[in-house]
Amino acid sequence: MTLRVLGVDPGLTRCGIGVVDVERNRRATMVAVGVVGTSPDESLDQRLLVIALAIDEWLDRYEPQVLAVERVFSQLNVSTVMGVAQASGVVIAAAARRGIPVALHTPSEVKAAVTGSGTSNKDAVTKLVTKILRLDAPPRPADAADALALAITHAWRAGSGASVATTGPGSSALTPAQRAWAEAEAKARRAR
Repeated sequence: MTLRVLGVDPGLTRCGIGVVDVERNRRATMVAVGVVGTSPDESLDQRLLVIALAIDEWLDRYEPQVLAVERVFSQLNVSTVMGVAQASGVVIAAAARRGIPVALHTPSEVKAAVTGSGTSNKDAVTKLVTKILRLDAPPRPADAADALALAITHAWRAGSGASVATTGPGSSALTPAQRAWAEAEAKARRAR
């Protein structure tokens, strides 16, 4: 059984989108990746429309079973947070119209799942996404790699029952990356 996840790294200027198929054994394969870009010179309504139309097209073309979206978190730059939240809302509404479940993951959860450390930088995430998906070249820009990382994170979490993952036939041991991810997830829950 393969799980198809569409990951979205929301943003008004660059919205990363990636589709990944993940098998029960956690083998992940990239289906598609891209970035929807909008210009700050455009009006907000037009920028959100561009993102909405692109998400609609990706949902219709790739028919994911679930969407994984980066959870909006507090930043010092309020206008950046607002743009991310608005783009997220458009994406979540598009999935809801189709009855596709949406999962939200924090950046630290994604970093921990993919790299083993919730404090990894974007370069580390991109490097590991490239390796996990067996790509010849890293996905660019970083928003594209982040979207793929979100999809991988959700699929691994969904396939693992969120608490115990299989690392081999009959095994229930967590890998170091899965342990770090579980710890980051628990820390994020405590911070709420």
